[in-house]
Amino acid sequence: MPESLTGIVPEDTAKGLWDSIKNITASSIFNAVLVAAACLVAMKLLLKVLDRALGRSKLDAPLKTLLRTLAKAGLWFVTVIIVMECLNIEATSLVAVLSVVGLAFSLALQSFLSNAAGGMQILASHPFSEGDFVEAGGCSGTVEEIGLFYTKLTTPDNKLVQMPNSSIVTANITNFSQQPTRRVELRVSASYDAAPDRVIALLARMAAEHPLILDDPNQMIHVDGYGGSAVQYVMRVWCANADYWTVYYDLMDGFKAAFDAAGIEMTYPHLNIHLGEGAYADPDALGRGDKKRAAGPPEKSVRRNDG
Repeated sequence: MPESLTGIVPEDTAKGLWDSIKNITASSIFNAVLVAAACLVAMKLLLKVLDRALGRSKLDAPLKTLLRTLAKAGLWFVTVIIVMECLNIEATSLVAVLSVVGLAFSLALQSFLSNAAGGMQILASHPFSEGDFVEAGGCSGTVEEIGLFYTKLTTPDNKLVQMPNSSIVTANITNFSQQPTRRVELRVSASYDAAPDRVIALLARMAAEHPLILDDPNQMIHVDGYGGSAVQYVMRVWCANADYWTVYYDLMDGFKAAFDAAGIEMTYPHLNIHLGEGAYADPDALGRGDKKRAAGPPEKSVRRNDG
């Protein structure tokens, strides 16, 4: 009996397996060959039936491949057990040896198997599909391929990222493509001199005139805050998922022109300095336009840019 075998499994199990191997006869080998041939034919027929069933199903291609691979491995395992029985080899001893060897391999390939388990979980739960734009595991991009061990993403700057499936299933997954519509949220500021109703009406008109913005759900435009130099407005509109960035940049590009046409000032951070009677401004600390104002009557308002 080989010493390497006794180092892997208990001595009794190894001895029984070795005695079975030594007792193999020519007739048992002949019977085993016939049985193996019959098993291979049956395996081929069963796999054809499985392929037809998977072809009619709506499962993803990677999941179909995984199921076929697992079924084929199971059929091979059953075939080996049947052939071993024909050779008068104790199946229990063989299963014990394979179990110990499988445990050793599983410990050595723990990360490899965790990725495989993650891949099966992704394929079963279906959090995203190929072609979806997702954010997962600290990376965002378009899903190019869902494999058993890795998922491939293409980033917006055309980089290919291969992410281990184990890191994806343990992280939060955001799918930006699964819903048919998305909300575009923008913020813009206007001067305190502009009436809020007037600014809101202007933003509502911009949304109504854009052909890609949906009427349902309704747009939401409100005052969002009062800053030190301007009133903040928030604009929330809805569009088709594929039109998100078109709507976003169309509105961003149009804000300045629309505000200028309506005579509404888009202010920037500034500071008003009020000079009381008897106070003098330092001409060297003021800009060219501010020097003229500082030279006038005592009660003047000087606007300076903080930037």
